[in-house]
This record gives sequence, C-alpha cells and structure tokens, in this order.
Amino acid sequence: MRIFIILLVTVASAFSAWGSVPRVIDIDSPFMKVFLPPGDLSTGRAIVCCPGGGYSDVAIGHEGYDWAPFFNNLGLTFVVLQYHLPAGDLTKPLGDVEKAFKVLTDSAAVWGIDPEQIGVMGSSAGGHLASVVATHPTAACRPSFQLLFYPVVSLDKCITHAGTRNEFLGSCDSDELAAEYSAENKVKADTPRAFIVHCGDDDVVHPQNSIRYYSALQRHGVPATLVMFPDGRHGWGYRGWFPHHDELLGLIVAWLKSF
Repeated sequence: MRIFIILLVTVASAFSAWGSVPRVIDIDSPFMKVFLPPGDLSTGRAIVCCPGGGYSDVAIGHEGYDWAPFFNNLGLTFVVLQYHLPAGDLTKPLGDVEKAFKVLTDSAAVWGIDPEQIGVMGSSAGGHLASVVATHPTAACRPSFQLLFYPVVSLDKCITHAGTRNEFLGSCDSDELAAEYSAENKVKADTPRAFIVHCGDDDVVHPQNSIRYYSALQRHGVPATLVMFPDGRHGWGYRGWFPHHDELLGLIVAWLKSF
C-alpha cells in the first residue's frame, strides 16, 4: 500500500504540468505507464524510460513520470517502466524492457506509434539498462535512438558504480560477464544514435562512463552527442534545481529535431 500511495502522489505532480489530464494507460506486466501525446501533436515516436536507483530501487518520479509532459508536448509517446530489480538475475530488467517494446509494437496502430521510431532512455543505473539494451538488440527490442543521463555504462571496476554492478551481476559476478555488459565494449556500426549528458563533478557515477561510451560510438561512426556540464552532480532528473535544466531541455529538443 505504501508504494501505491507514493506512485499516486508522483503521478499527480506530473499531471499538473499539463493543462489537462493526458491519456494514460497502465500495463501490469511489466508495470508501465504509457503517456500518449495529444493526437494533433503526435510524431509517431515513442520512448521507453528506465529510471535509475542503483538496481536496488526505481526513481519513478523525477527520473520517470516527471519527464512525461515535456516529451508529450514534443509529440512523443512516453513510457515509464518500473522494471524488476535484478537481485543478481540480469534477465529480469532486460526482459521487462523487451516486453515494453513488444507492447508498443503490438499497439502501434492503435496508439499512433511508428515501430521503427521507438527509443530508450535511462538515468544512472537505468542508463546502464538502456545502454545494454541499445548494444544488445533482439528481434523484439531494437531501439532506434537512446537518451542517457549520468549513466552507468561500464561495469569496469575502475569507473563503475559498485552497487549497480553488484546488484546487476550478483553471485555471477566475473570480469568476463562485466565486460559483456559494459556497453562501451559492444558498440557496433548499427548501434542507435545517442544523446548523453553527464556532469564533470558527478561524485556518484564517474563521468568516464559517458566519455568512454561516446568515444566508442564515435569510433564506430554512430551519430552521438555528449553534453558535459561543469557542475550539477548526480541524480537531477527533471528537477528544476538542476543549474542547467532549461539549457538541457533546449538541447534535447534540438537533438530530436536533428533526425
């Protein structure tokens, strides 16, 4: 019951950013909310959002629901996924993202979505999940673009977030498995284009996560944008106190219009 109450409060705060309550669809398995844009604004694009939380929690509010009005007003369907925490079974969150993509694909005609224009977004550990999905595509889950905010991209002990690695790999932890699920190692020419944002003073997730990933994308000729703000630290999500909030929103708009 406590979780349900928190979700209601968070969703209500997100709704207040619209002039009126948008069309929202709840999906139970996996648990996801689908925020549909007004029909006259729809571009056919959609984003599956994976909030962060170190794989021990899901920051469903400021890294999830609170972004919905912004993307809906740009004509994108926005999906917030409360994925299962891995607890050492990495197939759980990866499977949830794949199911979310399948739901969107199966409902594309009804919801006005172009199945070839579904992207993935993630923050912190959710950025790890998003980058892994982007670099390990399957027939059912093949993102066309990716947005990553202060992401844990690498499981390399030199730069990773220890809690993220521990929760994702669990008792199966090994250098080989860590290398497999470090997205910078799996970039290919067909990896989807990326928009990556990090802060130079982030003391939770090392900025080298984003720098390494950007470099790998560049080496393989994948269109990529890396925005490195000098300050802002970690975990800002859609919160207005982030010193570069308005600038960031403008950069996202410009990037989405670029392709």
